[in-house]
Formats: sequence, structure tokens, C-alpha cells
Amino acid sequence: MTKPTFEESLQELEEIVQRLEKGEVALEEALTIFQRGMALSKQCESTLKNAEQTLTKMMTDEDELVVFEGENA
Repeated sequence: MTKPTFEESLQELEEIVQRLEKGEVALEEALTIFQRGMALSKQCESTLKNAEQTLTKMMTDEDELVVFEGENA
């Protein structure tokens, strides 16, 4: 089983939130999907944090930001 993409995890999390907000879920199922939602939330947060760290490292490894052609024209 392949790990879902960030977008897939976020979509599933949004679906879980919608189901819980409707309140039409039995308590036992609500607890189960809430736990799944928390796991997805942590996965998404971790992915975003890693992306931010990668971008920060890329920017600090370069002494200056890349100037795109035409930007200073």
C-alpha cells in the first residue's frame, strides 16, 4: 500500500470533518473517524513542516534569492 499524497490526506481529513459536523455518525464510528482524522492531521502537519524546512534550507544555502529574468528590467 502506497502512502497517500498530501492532497489525498487533506481530502480525506476534510471528508471526516464534514461527517463529524453533520452529527449523523454513531458515537463509536465518530470516535474511530476522529482518531483517523487526528492521524491525518499529524501527517499533513509533518509534510508541511518538512516542506517549509526544505524551502528554508534552499533559501539559506543560496546567499540570495534567484532574480528572474525581466524582474529588474
